[in-house]
This record gives sequence, structure tokens and C-alpha cells, in this order.
Amino acid sequence: MDYYQIVVLALIQGVTEFLPVSSSAHLILPAYLSDWPDQGLSFDVAVHAGTLSAVLIYFRDDLKKFMEAAVEYWTDRRFNEHANLLSKLILATAPIVTVGYFLQPIIEHEFRSLTVIALATIGFGLLLGVADRCSQNRSELTSLRYVDALFIGAMQVLALIPGTSRSGITITAALLLGLNRVHAA
Repeated sequence: MDYYQIVVLALIQGVTEFLPVSSSAHLILPAYLSDWPDQGLSFDVAVHAGTLSAVLIYFRDDLKKFMEAAVEYWTDRRFNEHANLLSKLILATAPIVTVGYFLQPIIEHEFRSLTVIALATIGFGLLLGVADRCSQNRSELTSLRYVDALFIGAMQVLALIPGTSRSGITITAALLLGLNRVHAA
């Protein structure tokens, strides 16, 4: 892989990660549309780690509040709003980390096809549209229960399929739970 390909793929990742489209699928497509080799799952994970770093820097103030809440809980057993949300974020993240770890070989070899990408993009795009139209849009993030966080996390596992947007599927799950659009995003 040359530097030009790395820069193009990094730009694709940066542009698509925060939209309800699959950045993973968009990283796979250039290999099909050009003579580039498929860069593989390891490269995809690396550019996602870069995105995570940018997100952590951007949300550093919120991250600091979460860490302070965790320390406060561990030292004083006080469970404030930030500790509550942090515990739900951890719960919602557990399914994708667990499933991703065990299914990594399948994801890397079986799911990186145009057919899978096309079917997932269309199917989950339609599901997001239905969820948006049917959602009651009345709840806020503070009303989220632990079972809701686990449901969102379980739905997020579907984002391991290229063509399924992680943000799109979590927004879909949150809308299905009745969260309003702002809090679903």
C-alpha cells in the first residue's frame, strides 16, 4: 500500500465516520473500484483508532467528567448523572467488543464483499428510515435504562457487517426505544 492510498483511505474514514453511512464499507469499496489491493481489517482498525483518538480529544471535557464520576463512585460510593451514563456506555460497548473479538476471522474474510455491503447498506438504511418515521421522539437520554443501553449495544454488533453504519444502527436503536432525534444521535 502506498502513501497515496493511505491518505485517500484516511480521508474517506474522516468524512464518513460521523455520518449514518458505513465508513468500513467505504474503506473496502476503493479496492473494488480501482486496482488497489484490499488493505485488510488491520488497516481499517488502525484508521478507526485514529478516529477514536480525535473523538477522545474533542470530548476531553466530557471524558474528564466521566472519569471524575468514576473515581467519585469508587471512593465515596456516590453515583451521579455522569457515572450513570458512563456505566450505560460501558454496558452498550460490551457486546460489540465481545462479538468482534470472537468473530474477527469471519468478519475479515467473509463479510468484505460487495454483496454484503450492498445488502447491509440498503437494509439498514431502510430500517433507519422506518425507525425515524415510527419513532415517538419523546424521550431524552436521561430516561435511558440499562436494558435500553444493552439493546443499543446489541444492535451495534450489526455494525461489524460492512455496509452497516455504527452511528446509523445506534440511532435506529435509540429511535426504536423512543428517544428523540437529538438524543438518539
